[in-house]
Amino acid sequence: MKAPKKASALNEIEGVLPVQSIGAKAIANFKRIKSKRIDATEIFEGLRTGNMASLSQAITLIESTQPKHQALANDIIQNCLPYANQSVRIGITGIPGVGKSTFIEAFGKHLTQLGKKVAVLAIDPSSSLSRGSILGDKTRMEELVKDPNAFIRPSASGTSLGGVAQKTRESIMLCEAAGYDTILIETVGVGQSETAVHSMVDFFLLLKIAGAGDELQGIKRGIMEMADLIVINKADGDNINKAKLAKTEFNRALHLFPNKPSEWTPQVLTCSAMTHDGIADIWQNIMAYINFVQENHFFQTNRNQQNFFWMQETINAHLKNNFYQQPAVKQAFDELSNAVKNNELSPFVAANRLLDKYFKNINP
Repeated sequence: MKAPKKASALNEIEGVLPVQSIGAKAIANFKRIKSKRIDATEIFEGLRTGNMASLSQAITLIESTQPKHQALANDIIQNCLPYANQSVRIGITGIPGVGKSTFIEAFGKHLTQLGKKVAVLAIDPSSSLSRGSILGDKTRMEELVKDPNAFIRPSASGTSLGGVAQKTRESIMLCEAAGYDTILIETVGVGQSETAVHSMVDFFLLLKIAGAGDELQGIKRGIMEMADLIVINKADGDNINKAKLAKTEFNRALHLFPNKPSEWTPQVLTCSAMTHDGIADIWQNIMAYINFVQENHFFQTNRNQQNFFWMQETINAHLKNNFYQQPAVKQAFDELSNAVKNNELSPFVAANRLLDKYFKNINP
């Protein structure tokens, strides 16, 4: 009698579809989705109803460098204009390790519990070598990301000034048109990013921690002058007394600076993002500021100046992009760059030659 054949993992089991057929179906579906026409009106209408997928798609179009996507993004932004400017824009910055993500989650949850709709635009630093970003803010805000009244969008900073994503300003308008009344913008906390974020928000919050040896380092004229509120985070456990001491030191430092254009006097508060102690006081301080600057008309004046600033920034960005896209510039760029690197040509002479080619090309 012939022995029964032993089962083997190498034997093909009847009834299982070949891999090729599954792959072919997946590829067909992918091609169908990819070929689907992107409709700016459809995205805008979905965005206006609060559809998060539409909002995410609109922001993706804004961040795209493809000309056809930029054209669609411009159409969407234009449609959003009548519905923008109906929010409080808050910039939040601090050195790495200060607890920005934990604070934003606690602060955001507090706001949604008050009935607010909160959008978080978190700028994630890009590697100068690989150009990649981790985009891990959603994983650090586990509770807030599940809140139906919150929207979190991490964006790669790319090569823009100080690590601030170039399209954050437009993303704010999209979030406002989608019905979000409180916009939180988190910077990477690397220095120059604070200046860019300050130019797109109504309120600028500086997060600090006590006991990290940065009390004196933190008292720097630029960042202190921009801050509308300083918050000493991680004021819990054994760190409470250190936080109180840091609060006193920063309060003394604030008196050394001239009055702000808004005429607002910044304060120093303590909080614990872990225990939520002091979170409510921070929101009350922000609301007091908004009421103050609305009464003295600085709120609208500041926004008008910001709009003008971003018009100029957009012009500068487009001119720069147009310069490097000109065929004459592209053709001569590598040769002149190598000459500069080899000390055969002054960088200033090389730049002038490229500019000459550019202007001759656009004005033949």
